[in-house]
Amino acid sequence: MEIKTIVKEVLASVGGVTNVSGNAICMTRLRLQLKDRQLVQFETLKHIEGVLGVVDADTLQIVFGPGRVMSVGQEFAEATGIPLGSVVEDTTAEELATVNKQKNKAKYDKPLQRFLQKIANIFVPILPGIIAAGMINGLTNIINVSTNNAFAMVWWYQCIRTMSWGLFSFLPIYVGMNAAKEFKGSPILGAIAGAMFVSVPSMPLLTMVNEEAIILPLVNKAYSPGIGGLLAALFAGICFASLEKIIRNYTPSFLDTFLTPLLTVITGGLLTVMVIQPLGNILTAGIYNSLTFMYEQLGLVGGYLLSAGFLPLVSVGLHQALTPIHVLLNNPEGPTDGINYLLPILMTAGGGQVGAGLALYFKTKNKKLKQLTRDSLPVGVLGIGEPLMYAVTLPLGKPFITACLGSGLGGILAVLFHLGTVTQGVSGLFGLLIMVPGTQLQYVLAMLAAYVGGFALTWFFGVDEERIDAVYGR
Repeated sequence: MEIKTIVKEVLASVGGVTNVSGNAICMTRLRLQLKDRQLVQFETLKHIEGVLGVVDADTLQIVFGPGRVMSVGQEFAEATGIPLGSVVEDTTAEELATVNKQKNKAKYDKPLQRFLQKIANIFVPILPGIIAAGMINGLTNIINVSTNNAFAMVWWYQCIRTMSWGLFSFLPIYVGMNAAKEFKGSPILGAIAGAMFVSVPSMPLLTMVNEEAIILPLVNKAYSPGIGGLLAALFAGICFASLEKIIRNYTPSFLDTFLTPLLTVITGGLLTVMVIQPLGNILTAGIYNSLTFMYEQLGLVGGYLLSAGFLPLVSVGLHQALTPIHVLLNNPEGPTDGINYLLPILMTAGGGQVGAGLALYFKTKNKKLKQLTRDSLPVGVLGIGEPLMYAVTLPLGKPFITACLGSGLGGILAVLFHLGTVTQGVSGLFGLLIMVPGTQLQYVLAMLAAYVGGFALTWFFGVDEERIDAVYGR
């Protein structure tokens, strides 16, 4: 089916163009902000050719898989007249509140889910750059070491390296800009907030007079832009957006154009240096310490818990909230030197899912479940787990649990082998492309362990034919 036809059918199933107020894409999903969720025809939507799954969360998320989702997103933006990644400016607060109230019934804290989804939305548009820059970093590091910096004076080689440098060096600006936009502030003011965390010699706060630095009050230290990292830039962007709205409420309309941004920047800048950066530093250190505890102190147990506990997060569409942590770990200037040791552990969670699907396929007698599983397994092996999860294991219940528990075996091996990635954005078999060079075989062994764990537990404890027939019919 052509992309235009798919988009036409999707629009018809979600209430038409007039019901769409915003759209965005991530690696596998088209995310729609709708005015009236009751107009969505979920069953019709699920059966459109190319749709691999539907998640009814804070936004309506339609799973198309990598590659196709980009084409669908671009065509959808053209069909609706809404730029990809944008929210229509005339969307009222009442409409947005209606969307939030119509979320799917689930047993989790709704305000927390909304906040985490917003955090995810800040980083999702940056992912293509993160993926490209991370791959460049990994490959050029190998070339530099293996050739003894033979390309140090080659212009095109250093040009390619500059692309990666530009992304990671100025990443706080992009984060601050997206944060302000997501929280309904002016993106450019958020970019100014993020710029506070970009270290360049010409920054006025770093002025040196007679080899003496400017000393900040309270902390009695010189300003260090890198302290607090991306989380500080994130919170600064949110702070600027909040301040802008508050100041605008008290500013006469004829003064708003110049007074609101001026007061926002001045007040926000002072708060950023005195409050936000120290808090960001504390939180960043807390995240690293927690991960270090799970990875080093708990060791194999930590690997098991991280892998086994990841699928429930994916099932409610909140796995994107981990993106800031992955970005922190893949930052070459971070404490892990750009090696993300968390992602390989979480990637094995998909292996447990595949193993559970294989067990169901070979053991069940239900023809419809066999067909669904057969269609979902190939993309599951490639790292796209939504079809298996939403069409097979989650509706049945027990296989979802056994998939989670079985995947923990892969997490154990991921820790044992000290696996790491140089970037993010892919999983499953494609995960071989982003692993630290020389660890591809170990990664395959970890994924196979997750397959075996999910298969064995599902085979013995997860197949209930009565439940299968009740869900899929005889």
